[in-house]
Amino acid sequence: MKTKLSPILTGLSALVVAASTSLADDSSSTTNNAVAPDTHFGLFNLLDHRSSYGQGAYPEPFLVDDSDLEKAEARLDWLHTASGSSHTDVLHPEVEYGFGQLTAELEFPYEWDNSDGTKTSGFDNVDIGARYPFYQFVSQNGLFDTTIGAGVELGIPTTSDVSHNTELVPKIFNDTKLGDFTVQTILGYSMLYGPGDDGGVNTFEYGFVFGYSIPRKILPLPGIDRIIPVAELSGETQLNKDASGQTSLTGDVGLRVNMKSIGRFQPRPGIVFVFPLDSNARNDSHWGILTSLVVEF
Repeated sequence: MKTKLSPILTGLSALVVAASTSLADDSSSTTNNAVAPDTHFGLFNLLDHRSSYGQGAYPEPFLVDDSDLEKAEARLDWLHTASGSSHTDVLHPEVEYGFGQLTAELEFPYEWDNSDGTKTSGFDNVDIGARYPFYQFVSQNGLFDTTIGAGVELGIPTTSDVSHNTELVPKIFNDTKLGDFTVQTILGYSMLYGPGDDGGVNTFEYGFVFGYSIPRKILPLPGIDRIIPVAELSGETQLNKDASGQTSLTGDVGLRVNMKSIGRFQPRPGIVFVFPLDSNARNDSHWGILTSLVVEF
């Protein structure tokens, strides 16, 4: 009797072992899925929660348009440029506010211009804009991180001495981070509508922002969260009318400093030296200084 039951018992034992192994594999698979959840979201799951976009990794640009996601931010810039005895000053207030992944912005700059003894001043175009990311990729180790998005800006003329034409600028942007090094790129197509020689002018605009983040653990200075040396290229090429094909290219170098937060407020002052990189830009100015104060709240 024992001899006849032995094969049966052996078979049942094998089945129990196989079932236990299968359950263990299923449990391991479930555990692995819990450890590594899907981080994608948004339209067609093209955005990634691991992205550094909107997390303060990218410095606020100076001459180039901002492209990062902002939650709530107020900003005041002052640009002084000079060419011989002529000089121009622009006071540039700006407010940005985030609605989810959408960033809306409002700008209302005021300009003073003194060219060869002739003085003009007034509010420049009031600019209303918005931007939104539509694709993000983050490497498995998080070292490489890139975001691509699109935006639009509408400049409403104030009919002052320095503002006569409506401007519409659709644009695309890319924010890329490789370790502590960041590159922000923005490309736009400016269309002017209205009176005078500028009415009907179309211009290709482009800007590049290069930054290197030095965190507090590397350079522990009192009250400072991180220091970001910055270099920028800002250019435009007219696409039609008499100046078709003419390019103006300007650069700057300087620093953006992210201070430690004071309650809900985080100041981010910065300063750059502005300089022309071609003859057309040199006709407008020989040098400039741009100071900027950004406060995130």
